[in-house]
Amino acid sequence: MFAESVDDEQIIERVAALDLGKAELVCCVRLPGKSGSPGLRRVQEVSTHTTMTRAVTELANRLVDLRIERVVMEATSDYWKPVGNCCTDR
Repeated sequence: MFAESVDDEQIIERVAALDLGKAELVCCVRLPGKSGSPGLRRVQEVSTHTTMTRAVTELANRLVDLRIERVVMEATSDYWKPVGNCCTDR
């Protein structure tokens, strides 16, 4: 039997999503579009990076510079652990 629930919808303006694999990760960043642009509400950038420490650190710094509010990750197995450990210090 289904029970009713109340959803608290939360809109996050600056978000990044990471798809992690053993050798590379794909990052999608979504930001608010420029105000005054008709029909343009969001801008998006997709980039691919290696999972080497230097590349992950550079990506983490870029996300900080972009003032990303939340990062979500999807990974097979334990591939998220090194990235999570690298990025939690920021």
